[in-house]
Amino acid sequence: MSIRMANIPELLGEGYQGFAGVETFLRRSELPDTIVHLVKLRVSQINGCALCVDMHSHDAKKDGETDERLWSVAAWREAPFYTDQERAALALAEAATRIADNPDGVPDEIWDEAAEHFDEKQLAALVAAIALINAWNRIGVTARLPAGFYRL
Repeated sequence: MSIRMANIPELLGEGYQGFAGVETFLRRSELPDTIVHLVKLRVSQINGCALCVDMHSHDAKKDGETDERLWSVAAWREAPFYTDQERAALALAEAATRIADNPDGVPDEIWDEAAEHFDEKQLAALVAAIALINAWNRIGVTARLPAGFYRL
């Protein structure tokens, strides 16, 4: 399978810069970096985005994430390595990413659990992080950007 649009960042121009601006917002937000890393990795796994799984596992590792947590994020419900706050974020990320699986959207119990662990500003940032990584994944998968592409 070949890369369809290797030059997509430059073709998107201001659109790409808009996405980058949301990334800057997330880094400056009060949402813990560990949460952002785990959410980006899990959503990217669900969406099958090789580029983003590779990128976000490396980014998380560089920021001090452990191998056990990175290897286990796909099975976070059964793995003992995550806090209740992280579990709430991962549940929300999965529900929002698999939104078509539930005709009523994100279930109230998942939202309520997240709201118990995050204040309103953090929760808003979490929703933005989930939405943004889903958008990035759609670009990566559609353009067939492979793992390691961002390092090429």
